[in-house]
Amino acid sequence: MGVGKDSPSTATTTLIFTYGTLKKGFSNHVLMQDLMRSGDAVFKGTHRTVDKFPLVCGPYRVPFLLNFPGATGSQRVTGELYAVTPRGLARLDELEGINRCHYERLPITVAEAAMKERDDGEEAAVEVEAYFAHKSYATEMWKRNGKRGYGGYGEKEAKGYVKRKDRPQNLSFLEQIEIFVSSSPIDANC
Repeated sequence: MGVGKDSPSTATTTLIFTYGTLKKGFSNHVLMQDLMRSGDAVFKGTHRTVDKFPLVCGPYRVPFLLNFPGATGSQRVTGELYAVTPRGLARLDELEGINRCHYERLPITVAEAAMKERDDGEEAAVEVEAYFAHKSYATEMWKRNGKRGYGGYGEKEAKGYVKRKDRPQNLSFLEQIEIFVSSSPIDANC
């Protein structure tokens, strides 16, 4: 089955909800732009999680969605939805460190952010996938952030973000997370 430049075949795509640095205006969006240019991704609009989830910042203001639906202190999270081909998905999985236990790709239900409720009071929702903080450190990340999450990762939340190439190269990403979660909590709203 061929993949068109502007619309990958829906039979071969995965819907991915992005909430952090892959969104427009953030440092890793260059990957999404590259995938869109090659026909391996299509922007599907701004969406919001149907359930409340914790969205927190970790070391170097890296954003993490935690798989704790409905947790007290969490919010519905706004992000962007993309349809990506298997080749695009492989590139995203590599960036997100799926095979290195950095993040895990799991199902999540989202609805268009601007969509009004249907007549029956429900939102038109779709099950997609998102990159969640790996379960091996998610609980500690939630505690370290004072069990308070954001409704979105914007300019304010990203202030102080350090690109991967500018972080200490002598520590792995998981070592950086371990140091972060074991340090004293700071004001999560800074």
